[in-house]
Amino acid sequence: MPIYRLPDDEIWFPDPSEYEGDIIAVGGGLEAERLLHAYSIGIFPWYNEPDEIIWWCPEQRCVLFLDEIKISRSMRNVMNQRIFRVTTDRAFDEVIEGCRSGERKDATWLIDEMADAYRDLFRKGYAHSVEVWHEGVLVGGLYGVSLGHMFFGESMFTKMSNSSKIGFIALVQHLKSKGFKVIDCQVYNNHLGSLGARNIPRMDFLQLLKEELQFNTLKGLWILDHSK
Repeated sequence: MPIYRLPDDEIWFPDPSEYEGDIIAVGGGLEAERLLHAYSIGIFPWYNEPDEIIWWCPEQRCVLFLDEIKISRSMRNVMNQRIFRVTTDRAFDEVIEGCRSGERKDATWLIDEMADAYRDLFRKGYAHSVEVWHEGVLVGGLYGVSLGHMFFGESMFTKMSNSSKIGFIALVQHLKSKGFKVIDCQVYNNHLGSLGARNIPRMDFLQLLKEELQFNTLKGLWILDHSK
């Protein structure tokens, strides 16, 4: 099936359930309305080239069911030391910059336009950050988008061993307290797998997304501030 090229003046995507392959569309813009519509139907943007937005809905979708979080004995020891402070929505811009600085030198997806788009979603109450601090210094974190009871994880960074895992575990605990069941991790990697994330078929994910979007979106600043 051919990849659809989006018009700049229309907020619309083809139905990802009807596609084979991981890429659904290219082009369009990154305005908030388009991004939120994309997430609501299981699509997310990446840049493969600096001047081309590519919209993805992988046939195998990586998710973490919150009840399946894996916390190793060594991680529990780190948590018991309480050397990290974890907050939410306190330093969104700094987390974005941390993720950008942590990219591979050949990576291009988190360019200025993409970073600005997520900052706009944060101002509108849909994007959120988790910050991990050590002795007052930001040493790790992650950010993503929340709609209904689905959290779409976008990127994370670490500047100190275990800091990104601490932030992820804190996010899981926070989401569980709000009635969430799952995090969309998008694409599998070993780091996520070590925490319990796994692939499910795209059609299963789209059905799960539909169910979780029946809940009200928790817009605005999320409040979390404690030591791990």
